[in-house]
Amino acid sequence: MAPRTRRTEALSRDRIVEAAVELLDTSGEAGLTFRTLTERLATGAGAIYWHVANKGELLEAATDGVIAAALTVEPAGAPRDGIRAVALGLYDAIEHHPWLATQLTSQLSRSPWGSVTPRIFEAIGRRVHALGVPEGHRFTTTSALVTYILGAAGQNAANATSAVPHASRAEFLDAVSKAWEELDPDDYPFTRAVAAEVRGHDDREQFLAGVDLVLAGITAVHLPARPGRAG
Repeated sequence: MAPRTRRTEALSRDRIVEAAVELLDTSGEAGLTFRTLTERLATGAGAIYWHVANKGELLEAATDGVIAAALTVEPAGAPRDGIRAVALGLYDAIEHHPWLATQLTSQLSRSPWGSVTPRIFEAIGRRVHALGVPEGHRFTTTSALVTYILGAAGQNAANATSAVPHASRAEFLDAVSKAWEELDPDDYPFTRAVAAEVRGHDDREQFLAGVDLVLAGITAVHLPARPGRAG
């Protein structure tokens, strides 16, 4: 029993998860193995298995740790501002950790009873409730926000990793804009019309604009203006 006590003191679960996140950030999911983890932590596999049963559990813990940190936002004055703050926290986390989007998709769909899904739903849903969305509509409203936030942030992360090698984001967007401008005007009139807007747009600002559009829809549907109040 004594050796187990020493192992627990010498190597905590938190340190293992921290090392796993570091490996995921530098090498991706394929680079996270118990062998690479033991090398990074300068320990034996047994000491890690004492805290984490398998790679799946390790990925879940790493995802939960990053999301928990991302959702540590200061309370905002208005629920709408709080939702925007939570959205940006998730956006930044997904942008800084390229592996996170895939893990979130997997965990939200395959194990919504795990810690990650309730953590995200609580952070956004509590503010949806504070907005005044009526009972019976809060789950759908929160789901719409979560779907947009994670989907748009994940797409942005995918854009960053799949862009043309050695090209900056601005150069990539310029290439997209030029290609759209050359589309057949009969088949793609709208896409050609907005091609210039692609060039030089800010991904973060576009993301927040989308959040505001969803919030505007929530306000229009569930929070009609009171009599005598404009808008």
